[in-house]
Amino acid sequence: MTDRKQLFEAPRSTRRRLIPVAVGIVILVIGVLVSRQFGLYSEGANAQPAAAEGGAAPGGMPPMPVDVDTARRSTVTSEVRATGRVEALNTVELKPDESGRVVELLFREGQPVDSGTPLLRIDAALLRAQAERATADRDLARQQLERVRRLRADNAAAPADVERVEAAARAADAALRVLQLQIERTTVRAPFAGVVGQRFVSVGDYVTSSNRLLALHTMDPQRAVVEVPERYADELRVGQQIAFTVAAQTGRTFHAQVEFIDPVVQPESRTIVVKARAPNPGHLLRSGMFIEARLAIATRAGAVVVSEDAVQPLRTTNVVWAVADGKASRRQVQLGVRSAGTVEVLSGVKPGELVVVGGLERMNDGMAVAPRPRASVGKP
Repeated sequence: MTDRKQLFEAPRSTRRRLIPVAVGIVILVIGVLVSRQFGLYSEGANAQPAAAEGGAAPGGMPPMPVDVDTARRSTVTSEVRATGRVEALNTVELKPDESGRVVELLFREGQPVDSGTPLLRIDAALLRAQAERATADRDLARQQLERVRRLRADNAAAPADVERVEAAARAADAALRVLQLQIERTTVRAPFAGVVGQRFVSVGDYVTSSNRLLALHTMDPQRAVVEVPERYADELRVGQQIAFTVAAQTGRTFHAQVEFIDPVVQPESRTIVVKARAPNPGHLLRSGMFIEARLAIATRAGAVVVSEDAVQPLRTTNVVWAVADGKASRRQVQLGVRSAGTVEVLSGVKPGELVVVGGLERMNDGMAVAPRPRASVGKP
């Protein structure tokens, strides 16, 4: 019984040993066929030199088509990015020169006004009454002065009498002028042309010189105020240009010219306040708006620039793949100013060289490539 069982199990174990061998043979045959199909295996000693020369020999890998652009010279502008706000060139909260009750408002909030426009009147009835009395006192002083002068002409009055009456006449004139000035100041006028802001009083309010009446702001031009890091202190100049945007005007860029650079560094933020004048004919810029600005601090002509797509950022460096003699050349580059679609290359690439702008992740140093200009991409 035992002999019969061993007789039947022996061929089965033999078959189990032959299965891995058969599978290995099949894989080997498939590998050889695939290698022949893609040119990775060639017969004869002359196959490898033939594939190495030109890169397009029968059985060899053809050059990989790559999209290229040309490194060129251009003018670049070094910019500092900063945030800030819009500020009115002139802004004031008007207060009265004279105390009294508000009797008339001559403006509407948001109304544009010219310099000198009457805005508000304060009750001046008491001052006018005092002015009438001062007028009578002045007239009386003038009459007395005339009488004393006639008496002096007849030697009936002493010189001291004339001097005393002349002083009294001048005092009466001065008292009247003071009251007239006070009456004039009961009308509050715009100190400059601008737009009326918020008002803080109503008709009937009693106001003194410490009370706010209304706000007045200029609208054109406005100021762009930004804070620049102190490391750029030596590069800041009056007359430099600022381009900025505001959230309320999507897609629109405003421009301003620097007219003030704060000589003091802000101790909390270590920044320098820079103010620039911005034309605002359409009154699109409003005081207090948040802005994102670019301050142009330097311009370089003849800088070497490449497309941003040509730069491959790595962990510790930046790489550009140049094409020389039909082969890819790996270049470590130092980058400078970035602008719309281009980046300045300070070292590593020369003007006129072709640089790869597509498929950078497939590139290897020295591999054969077939460059094609970017302009031809997508054309039949």
